Amino acid sequence: MAKIKTSYFCQNCGAQSAKWIGKCPACGEWNTYVEEVVQREEVTPTTAWKVGSSTAQVSNKPKSIADISYQEQHRIVTPDQELNRVLGGGIVPGSMVLIGGEPGIGKSTLMLQIALGLSGLKVLYVSGEESEQQIKMRAERLTAQTSDCFILTETGTQNIFKQVELVRPQVLIIDSIQTLHSSFIEAGAGSVSQVRECTAELLKFAKESGTPVFLIGHITKEGNLAGPKILEHMVDTVLQFEGDRHMTYRILRTTKNRFGSTSELGIYEMLGTGLREVSNPSEILISQREDAFSGISIGATLEGNRPLLIEVQSLVSPATYGTPQRTSTGFDGKRLNMLLAVLEKRGGYRLGAQDVFLNIAGGLKVEDPALDLAVCASILSSFEDIAIPSTAAFAAEVGLGGEVRAVNRVENRITEAEKLGFTDIYISKYNKKGVDLSKFSINIHAYGRLEEVFGSLFG
Repeated sequence: MAKIKTSYFCQNCGAQSAKWIGKCPACGEWNTYVEEVVQREEVTPTTAWKVGSSTAQVSNKPKSIADISYQEQHRIVTPDQELNRVLGGGIVPGSMVLIGGEPGIGKSTLMLQIALGLSGLKVLYVSGEESEQQIKMRAERLTAQTSDCFILTETGTQNIFKQVELVRPQVLIIDSIQTLHSSFIEAGAGSVSQVRECTAELLKFAKESGTPVFLIGHITKEGNLAGPKILEHMVDTVLQFEGDRHMTYRILRTTKNRFGSTSELGIYEMLGTGLREVSNPSEILISQREDAFSGISIGATLEGNRPLLIEVQSLVSPATYGTPQRTSTGFDGKRLNMLLAVLEKRGGYRLGAQDVFLNIAGGLKVEDPALDLAVCASILSSFEDIAIPSTAAFAAEVGLGGEVRAVNRVENRITEAEKLGFTDIYISKYNKKGVDLSKFSINIHAYGRLEEVFGSLFG
């Protein structure tokens, strides 16, 4: 009988230790080390994934990079254009994609909708959390249907690979990686060692067979993906599905992508019939209102290659309870403090005794510095109680000296504002260099200082 070997793993970051320790030296968390069995059994061809005879064997001998032949692989283009954009143009054969999000946010709905929409491709949807009847109930609500989607309710990786050899799917979806277990590891499903081992087996299958694999992952209460940190390093792409469960809109972000940009963004609307792609997110991010209110401005930002017009809401009121509050939602709080200091020092506006509340409408989190001018305009609009015209947009960065700085790809921002019916846009005068602004019918106001912008707006 093989000797059982155990080790201690941190359930927060996956760090390993030969003995139990109270505080993890890697992540600093207390009482997170749990003992797990790490004894491996000998892998046999009947229980582990093996490459079929028709698959070309990969040589382990080193080659000169000049001698390596390369042919560009065609991506699998899904009917979901938002997912194609986030992945960088489609699904890369042999890639492994990890998608995480809060419970009930719609991860399983998104993956099942993709599986049902890939007509002409054989998809195997493996679920370790739901029964076949429950998956069928969800599929009945979705509009897309196909006969090429196969459902398997299984948690053992060896049994999954047996069915994979029989079905030969072209896309494999696992829901979820925390429910799988390998017989080579004597630990419970969801433990650090099991998640690592199951992912390694699926990664070997994806690379050797050329089959793309989607993994659905749980998250911790801090919002990070559950399991060891090495899980995110092993996969090719990490997607984050965000949003408020009490609201209808969902955001799909990329935090890692070996085959595309990590700054792309996909927006969906949760309906009774599934997730609907939002092709023009600017229309949903701008509130429809009849009356003009102070403290509201429209900023032109970029998420990847997509220009967005978003609504910035501010509320400035005298501080009644002593220390003024500075609260921001969807915008960096430190940058908000910096902009307030610039307005007070360079603009002469006395905001030190004012409570300032800032909100980015639609639940977005924006880091684009081009939103600075819209934030400043929104704050001063609430402070002066003067409404900004609803047809005006802003796209400029604000420097510490009170200067209005140029931003990149200003033509895309102006085009988006013009397309949505805005008549005026405020930018930096330094954006005029090398850019032909005469081709736009929208009124372009270019300034170099903050006081010039606000003199034009508020007089």
